Amino acid sequence: MCGIFGIFNYQDAAATTALGLHALQHRGQEAAGIVSFDGASFYAHKDMGHVGDIFGTEDVIKKLKGRSALGHVRYSTSGEKFVRNTQPLYAHLDFGGIGLAHNGNLTNAIQLRKELVLSGAIFQSTSDTEVILHLIAKSQEKTLEDRVVEALNRVVGAYALIMILDDKMIVARDPHGVRPLVMGELDGAAIFASESIALDIIGAKLVRDVKPGEIITISQGETKSFFPFPKVPPRLDIFEYIYFSRPDSILEGKPIYDVRLNIGRELARECLDLDHNVDVIVPVPDSGVPAALGYAKETGVPFDYGIIRNHYVGRTFIEPTAQIRNLGVKLKHNPNASVLKGKSVVLVDDSIVRGTTSRKIVEMVRNAGAKEIHFRVACPPTAWPCFYGIDTPNRKELLSASHTPDEICKTIGADSLKFLSVDGMYRAIGEESRNNETPQYEDSVYTGDYPVPLIDYEDGSLDEQLSLLQEAG
Repeated sequence: MCGIFGIFNYQDAAATTALGLHALQHRGQEAAGIVSFDGASFYAHKDMGHVGDIFGTEDVIKKLKGRSALGHVRYSTSGEKFVRNTQPLYAHLDFGGIGLAHNGNLTNAIQLRKELVLSGAIFQSTSDTEVILHLIAKSQEKTLEDRVVEALNRVVGAYALIMILDDKMIVARDPHGVRPLVMGELDGAAIFASESIALDIIGAKLVRDVKPGEIITISQGETKSFFPFPKVPPRLDIFEYIYFSRPDSILEGKPIYDVRLNIGRELARECLDLDHNVDVIVPVPDSGVPAALGYAKETGVPFDYGIIRNHYVGRTFIEPTAQIRNLGVKLKHNPNASVLKGKSVVLVDDSIVRGTTSRKIVEMVRNAGAKEIHFRVACPPTAWPCFYGIDTPNRKELLSASHTPDEICKTIGADSLKFLSVDGMYRAIGEESRNNETPQYEDSVYTGDYPVPLIDYEDGSLDEQLSLLQEAG
């Protein structure tokens, strides 16, 4: 998962973009970059690390001249972890310069890359995003918009794109709308971002979501919207509601925080026959807090902070190595023994992936004196890998792929365990249930139902092909 931000025709474009990227930092902590345009030249700065470290000095921002800019925060789902893969990507083509920022993952990138290399293309990165640049460059269509459409008709997968060119900005969202993208406005300037929180931080107005399959072009005094792709059912990634988006963002008109409260309420309703004589509802901070609050509101059992988080450590879910993830549990969390000692505790967390963190959390709470630990998970079992832009482990590393809930309960050392049902997850978002014929959301990590063809993974097992993609980019 990555975060993208773009602004067109605004006096402090680069500085505003840096602020927007700060708000999107949770979507990627590996690297960040900004490309700007001043009407004559493009300027770029990108590096490994956090936004504040890369763009925290006035000298850097001053070098990014112009009234248009786009930015990107990255954690890699394809391509190696090098500066050359940091976005936005920039190229000078026959029609002029182009900067491109991409959130998502292409599932036919390997196939297209091989085809492009055989035709003479020279790649400067191992990112799947560069495939889109080459397709635009090779197009023989007369207009830039038609070149972009032709290129995107070749790619398969999930994408939200922002491009800046010599005289315009172009944004696009894949036909299923798997990855989010919103449109905002600030003093007449058009803004696009992965989440609405990036608009809030700069005082911009949220206009609307970019629609699935929509392409929008912004030029001086003109905005055009069109839908050049065959219409398919929208399938926004439900994981945005469960975990990835910030709780203070708004997605499809729904406040993420409210949805996560509803998730906790639904989970509590599904656990009514299990939670007898429970003393306290404790979240695994921070991502488990809204669901735990909803759980407490539904049951009437007191909510309290039985685990204290150190906020100066990043999210272990997107850290690059298993060693850091393991150390991260001790660095990030400490038990609040006065809340836990002698109590029957319901622990609410957003998910169980490998189970390593959950096991250590349970052990930590047990050692702090908890009498009983009932683990509640605010989503269904994560049993399948994601191929659309979230760096989940391959299937053999997912605990729910090979263990029943009872087996997982024993593995993590809890006294009981309950996952939210798939239909409960959908009810929390406002649906009656999941439509199994035409699912309303992209939920493949829970159901194994992949809406977009996995072309690069058709030969051999999904796990083996995922490893090849991550190695080859």
